[in-house]
Amino acid sequence: MAVQPDELRALGKLATRTGADGVSHVEQIHRALAARVFTLTAPVSLPARVLHDCIATFVYAAVRGVGRVTGMTASELAGVASVSPNPAGSTPASNLALAVLNATLGDELAAQGSPLAISMAIRANRSDLSPRPDSLAAAFPAPTPKVAVFLHGLGETEESWRLHADRHGEGGESTYGSRLATDLGYTPLYLRYNTGLHISENGLHLSCLLEEVVAGWPTFVDEVLLVGHSMGGLVARAACHQAQAKGHIWVQKVRHVVYLGTPHQGAALERWVSRLSRLLGRIDEGRALATVLNRRSAGIKDLHSGAVLDDAWTENAQAAGSQAHDVPLLPSAKHFAVSATVTTQRGNPIGRLLGDLLVHPASARGGVGLSIPSDHKRHFGGLHHFDLLNHPAIYRAMQEWLGASPVPS
Repeated sequence: MAVQPDELRALGKLATRTGADGVSHVEQIHRALAARVFTLTAPVSLPARVLHDCIATFVYAAVRGVGRVTGMTASELAGVASVSPNPAGSTPASNLALAVLNATLGDELAAQGSPLAISMAIRANRSDLSPRPDSLAAAFPAPTPKVAVFLHGLGETEESWRLHADRHGEGGESTYGSRLATDLGYTPLYLRYNTGLHISENGLHLSCLLEEVVAGWPTFVDEVLLVGHSMGGLVARAACHQAQAKGHIWVQKVRHVVYLGTPHQGAALERWVSRLSRLLGRIDEGRALATVLNRRSAGIKDLHSGAVLDDAWTENAQAAGSQAHDVPLLPSAKHFAVSATVTTQRGNPIGRLLGDLLVHPASARGGVGLSIPSDHKRHFGGLHHFDLLNHPAIYRAMQEWLGASPVPS
């Protein structure tokens, strides 16, 4: 993994802090178990308990201290020794590793100003592309008036859209974007962003970025297509909402939005994790594990109800409540939703229970809160959540929708 010195230092500090936190969690479990035993054997065990607590306090403090000193020293030495000119994310492996790290701790990294925090950007050749006109002209020598913006999901990267490309018989670079460029004249733009941030924050970042892109695009932009996988669909909705509120021009050019496995009504897995965390928090021996679970990022927590508004997490959160996902769809655009189940039949009990392994079909189809017409919804059986990133059958549905759908006036 090619990284720069400041990134190596940040990695070392993160690993050091994570290790120290791990020791603390083990200590909490140890003390909870010991306290239960000593309580059952009191008062006979009182002398042993005092000695045990003193020794445990010293040992755990020493382990944490040695770990911090060793980790910080190693990170600084590694940072000084590194001469790599390439930033983290410049190889497929490091790009994915950075994305997973940001999905887990991205909000903390951003708050700390860490160089490991991903900044939202258009990506070209695994590098961030400036939205300045000269940079856009150099990166897109044959731009078209139709721009397709691809937004990946939690813990993914701009390269996730190439998943299984070699299986489609159209070459290793075959993606929805490449096929839309050939078939319908779109210029694909692939974004990478910090999926650990609140969805509403990423929506604001996206709105501001697209305002710059449309203003600096080498030719006049007549149409913007948004394609979001999973969380990416929620970010697209948040961006449209933010753009309308701020009077951004780009949103007036959005003609179609395609949602691929987007948890509009929330993701069941996040709800189960939330319930487990609350349950563990009520048990002495489980509080340390609850603390670990509660450290999941803001972006992950937003998936509980598909929240796209600031009101879902700011001081006014209680006023929004479970309706935080009920933001009207952009009225000037046509919206299309794709759902999937791992079973071939959607009505299969296992399919109803597992959905595509991460999102239930009812949530992906928008539920009763979003007015997506029935002929703008398509279900695919026998697929899992990540198959939606690049599948021939799904592309055929997209091509049918976009090719047959007239541009709204």
